[in-house]
Formats: sequence, C-alpha cells, structure tokens
Amino acid sequence: MSKNMFSSSIGKKLVMGITGLFLISFLVVHCGINALIFLNDGGQTFNAAAEFMGTNWVIRTMEIVLFVGFIAHIVQAYILTYENNKARPIKYKVSNANANSTWYSRSMGLLGTLILIFLILHLKHFWVESRFTDHIAHNEFEKLPGQETLYEEMKEVFENPVVVAVYVLSMVSLSYHLMHGFQSAFQTLGLNHKKYTPIIKKTGFWFSIIIPLIFALMPLAMYFGFVK
Repeated sequence: MSKNMFSSSIGKKLVMGITGLFLISFLVVHCGINALIFLNDGGQTFNAAAEFMGTNWVIRTMEIVLFVGFIAHIVQAYILTYENNKARPIKYKVSNANANSTWYSRSMGLLGTLILIFLILHLKHFWVESRFTDHIAHNEFEKLPGQETLYEEMKEVFENPVVVAVYVLSMVSLSYHLMHGFQSAFQTLGLNHKKYTPIIKKTGFWFSIIIPLIFALMPLAMYFGFVK
C-alpha cells in the first residue's frame, strides 16, 4: 500500500467511511443502553449498565478507540470540505444542485458542526462528570452525601428546557447527517451491488430516523415526567 494512500482524496474518503461505520455501531450500543431509562424502574437497570460500561476494562479501552475514531472522522471531514471548496473557488453561475443531490448531502459540513457542538455539551454533562469528578457515584449502594447516580444526573440536566431543546434539535441534525452518511460509508468502501444497495439505502433511511428519534425522546420523556 502506498505511503500516500491515506493522504490522497480517496484515502481520506476511505478513512471517513471506516470511521463512519464504527461510529454508527457505537450509536447502536449507546442508544440501547440509554433506552433502558424507558423501563421506568427508577434508573436501576440503566445505572447497572452504566456502571458496567464505566468499569469494564474492555469498554474503557474502546473509549480510546472511539475518541480516535471521532477525531479522525471530524478532521478528515473538514479537510475534504476545505479541499472541495478550494478546488472550485468560483461557483457556477447557473447551478441546479437540487436536481443532482439532496440539501442534506450538500450540508454535511454544517450538520457535522452542529453535531460536534452537541457532542461537546453532551460530554460535559455526563462523561466528564462521571469520569473526572466525584459528583457521580459508581452505583446507588456506594453513594456518598451530595453524590448522584448517572440517572439522577440525567434527570437534573433535562430539567432545563433550553438543554432539552438543544438536544432535540441536535438529533434532527444527526438524522439528516445519517441520511447521507450511512449509505455514503458503504459506498466509499466499494460495497455497491444492484441487489444489496437498495437494502442498504432502506436500512440507512430507517436507521437515520429511529436512532435519533429514540435519543430525542429521552430528554423529552424526562422533562415532561413520563420517565421518573
């Protein structure tokens, strides 16, 4: 393999595709664990799952891989966007972009930036609190005075209507980002076939609806008291 493979345009897109599929798999796991709040059991099952994720060495190692994947995906996205804009500094006088692509496929940079802002907020609310402070107890049985479980922290965060609105709007951005990104990741890796591509497209469509919808319903359910 050429040493310039990953510095070429094709190489950068390959990195985007691989990291994109990795982050899609992360969304499935993360969504499944967070959806445990809908059991409405006072957070017992969710807290148990969160404790396992936070203390298992395999999961903690995967966190490092996840962050590398996030960084690689974000950096390559901005590099590709910059290079594409640089390659065409003067826009065509007549452009019929709507006939050739969807608006969200042309707005991946903007949608990705909105998701990045949300990610920073989300990490501050939960990951930093649970990993680098004493504010969050590892489980209900080891709580010290003044500490909260991760479930209680979630309820507290989602008491703020502004935060809830930001989370929901961010999930809308994620949905549109996935609308294009899901299929694009497979296409970049050369997984195109007249028999399987329609299945990938349909799976990507429903994935981009269902996963962000579940994520959006979590803060809404807590804010309106459906989950207690």
